Amino acid sequence: GLYEGWLIGRGYDESLIEEHRHPDRDDLDAVALDIPIFCWHVSGHFATGNSLAFKLAGIKDSTGDPPGGIIRRRFQTREPDGVVEEHAMDLYTDVLPRFDGERLLDLLDEAQRRYAAWGITTAQDGASADDEISLLQHAAAAGRLDLDVVAYPWVRDPEELENLPPPEGYQGGLRIGGAKLVLDGSPQGKTAGLTEPYVSPPEGWPEDYLGYPLLEDDTVDALVDKLFARGWQVMAHCNGDRSGDQFLDAVDRATGTHGAGDRRPVMIHAQTVREDQLDRMVELGVLPSFFVAHTYYWGDWHRDAVLGEERAARISPAASALARGMHFTVHNDSPVVPSDSWRLLWSVVTRTTRSGAVLGEDQRLDVPTALGALTAEGAFQHFEEADKGRVAPGGRADLAIIAADPRKLEHAALADIEVSETVKDGRTIYRGDGAPAL
Repeated sequence: GLYEGWLIGRGYDESLIEEHRHPDRDDLDAVALDIPIFCWHVSGHFATGNSLAFKLAGIKDSTGDPPGGIIRRRFQTREPDGVVEEHAMDLYTDVLPRFDGERLLDLLDEAQRRYAAWGITTAQDGASADDEISLLQHAAAAGRLDLDVVAYPWVRDPEELENLPPPEGYQGGLRIGGAKLVLDGSPQGKTAGLTEPYVSPPEGWPEDYLGYPLLEDDTVDALVDKLFARGWQVMAHCNGDRSGDQFLDAVDRATGTHGAGDRRPVMIHAQTVREDQLDRMVELGVLPSFFVAHTYYWGDWHRDAVLGEERAARISPAASALARGMHFTVHNDSPVVPSDSWRLLWSVVTRTTRSGAVLGEDQRLDVPTALGALTAEGAFQHFEEADKGRVAPGGRADLAIIAADPRKLEHAALADIEVSETVKDGRTIYRGDGAPAL
């Protein structure tokens, strides 16, 4: 929509566009030349703008790629084509409009209503910027958090750790859980770091294209080492197995320095994690958190254009983790996809793609195990298993009351489960008529 003179959009997906490409400057200039236009890719790892947006961001033909990012260019003229990848989106940080604090609090209220409608009582903010931490702290102090929120500030440089709020207990429903690293990009956007080439590389890249890391190895090593030294939990976004190796190497080195301990480092997404990496994760105590909803949203695309049939069939290999007796969770990644617990449950159990194909039948989980990955395992991942994740004496009264028993439903019906009521600490925060209780 139009905001402070900018036309802002989000959610385009080139895998679903007939041309299978990003909108470029020419496409957006055809919409408007006198209004800056900026649009985020559905993954959050790319953005595109028109010529005026580029001008306001200070991007010129001579502007170089920032570390961990790419300004895409026309192959003949080498002028920017409008699309920026990964850390190159930072070039827009100072010029994009921002909502004011009260508007953001209202939007946070609405987000919580939607989460509660899906039966969620504890939410994770998995890569929090400074202003987002401030917003959450403001909401907590004002008594406007109906959910428990565990936030993980996003860090890129070891020096940033000095200014972070330390992990502590809940205050007003907010807790800082540790820190988040983002080590690579998007598999569907083909920026995730792989050890074997993409089936179909992005236009202009060679056939052996592998994606690329967002941080250098020594930076990742230093970040993990400092977080271990502080006793902070570390979560690392690793879509590609190359980035998985980078993270596991850093955890291995930090463990050698600081000794073994119950730190529960988490590999977020773990889309293409290999079997040998899962074995190593068992040894190092690293928990995978699988973005299994990819099997529906991009499963066909992964099979046909990203990973090929063999690798695509084992994205988010939850059954492989289960066979090793590992603790693991499954998640959505809002706003990349809706935080719909029940479509996620359906995805974990069926692994059905948009076209109706099954992607990796041997990686399916049964319903009780999948429910555990959504509940008790989530509590364990957050070090909260003592009083969350199970209905048991002494536990928090965090409950979702649903209209049917998932264990007795046809698997096809799991995505359509309706929540009748959501209760947080004994207080109803959602009723099935759509109106949240006060």
